[in-house]
Amino acid sequence: MLVSDFHFHLPEELIAQEPPAARDGARMLRVQRTSGRWSDGHFREFPDLLREGDLVVFNNTRVFPARLYGHRDGARAQAVSPHNPAARDFLHGCIEVLLTRQLSAEPNDWECLVRPGRKIGVGERLFFGEPSELQAEVLARAEFGERRIRFQPVADFFGVLDRIGHVPLPPYIARADSSRDRERYQTVYADPRGSVAAPTAGLHFTAEVLDRMRQRGVETADITLHVGLGTFQPIRTERVEDHKLHSEPYSISTAAASAINRALQDRRVIAVGTTTVRTLEHAIRAGAGNIAAGAAAAAIFIYPGFEFQAVRAMLTNFHLPQSSLLMLVSAFGGKENILRAYAHAVAGKYRFYSYGDCMFIE
Repeated sequence: MLVSDFHFHLPEELIAQEPPAARDGARMLRVQRTSGRWSDGHFREFPDLLREGDLVVFNNTRVFPARLYGHRDGARAQAVSPHNPAARDFLHGCIEVLLTRQLSAEPNDWECLVRPGRKIGVGERLFFGEPSELQAEVLARAEFGERRIRFQPVADFFGVLDRIGHVPLPPYIARADSSRDRERYQTVYADPRGSVAAPTAGLHFTAEVLDRMRQRGVETADITLHVGLGTFQPIRTERVEDHKLHSEPYSISTAAASAINRALQDRRVIAVGTTTVRTLEHAIRAGAGNIAAGAAAAAIFIYPGFEFQAVRAMLTNFHLPQSSLLMLVSAFGGKENILRAYAHAVAGKYRFYSYGDCMFIE
């Protein structure tokens, strides 16, 4: 299967640069897998499409300000990247580091992506904030800008990140992050910190929408998958089968596992977002047909031909061409069906990607 089979044309003006005025104000394309039909609507109608007894599963991870701007040892950054991210101006030692996964707390080691990737070598020291509130050393180097770094001890590492870090908006949002993004690039039910990208299908939910779901007799459960490289890593192979995803850590509580296993008997399990789909489909295989409570890492790559065991419906945003997320959605909804629905969304001027509109596939 070729990666190019998942290409579609998307006019640049349809890529949402700002969140909608209201969280629940997005449009929603409803896609029916068996009939291949779709219909246009709005996310506010989502509770009305649910059935009594449905179980809706959320990824409650919290995004942290994982993007850091600073300078290399022996160089002082005179061009400040946050003010011109679209230009990617790394003059005079300016660097960008995106923290993707904490490997250990003591010592404070992280996997990360660095820019400019070619110039930052093992043994270099990196400085962030004024006056160098955070300092790190590069321990190891991998391909495509990936590094392992170790921060010097500070009294409150995540407190410093909250002050000097930036919201890790994806690269197709061609502007600097703002204080508004700290609220809107976060779900209203976010809890444990750990993600470098939002589970964006969840951004549409409000307290009112959640209340309406409960009034209809819909059950909910939370799982946690911390979004990292496995979710947004680009595919660099020609064949889909040759791509390898990074693993992402997840945890499922005893209460959530019990609720999901009960629903699997005779009710719909509805996943909010592709990260929730990955978690559930990995967990049910690890548990030999049942969702097991506990912590693990999802390395599962879902593309057409995959047989779903847990998820019966899903809510998702619109994804990048030739991305692993589009392949996951195509596996669930049928590749031709999904690509036709995407063509309809483009023609209808739906808003795409993280701050865009959504699709309910059932």
